[in-house]
Amino acid sequence: MKRTLNIVIVCVLALSFFSVAPIKFNIHDSKVAVITFKTEVVDYGTIIQNSDGTRAFTFTNTGDAPLLITNVKTSCGCTVPSYSKTPIQPGEQGELKIKYDTKKLGAFTKTITVTSNAEGGNKILKIKGNIIASK
Repeated sequence: MKRTLNIVIVCVLALSFFSVAPIKFNIHDSKVAVITFKTEVVDYGTIIQNSDGTRAFTFTNTGDAPLLITNVKTSCGCTVPSYSKTPIQPGEQGELKIKYDTKKLGAFTKTITVTSNAEGGNKILKIKGNIIASK
């Protein structure tokens, strides 16, 4: 009985020792994607009503892992995004096209939220401009 109790105590101590031992991960070996935009704000300037509202955000994957954009959400239905669903390899460039509906007159500012596997989480971009009536 005493021997069994000693074995149980040794096993419990051994298991508790291994469960609290720190696990070291080498964070320098992990690869991450990094999305770097040429500009985070696109200014349409003053444009005429019903003109072409398509603009593009150019970006580069400056990380060392493939970049995958999983979702692009706009602040209203008047802004429609289009982007590549395929991974952008390290060092390569990509383009996020935004089409703004230029029917409504006046100044506008809209946000675009880009969700990806890039370091830092979501990236928020902006478009702005002013639409005047056609003559």
